[in-house]
Amino acid sequence: MNMARSFSNWRKYRQTVTELGRMTERELNDLGIARSDIRQVARNAVGF
Repeated sequence: MNMARSFSNWRKYRQTVTELGRMTERELNDLGIARSDIRQVARNAVGF
């Protein structure tokens, strides 16, 4: 079960990074996220 949970978390992380990466600078600024912070935000969202 731990392996399945890890894989699920990894997929959520990748999806979050992808979705945030597609946003414009303006959209990210509206959310208070710098482009350089996308991976950290995704890690925090998933719980890594």
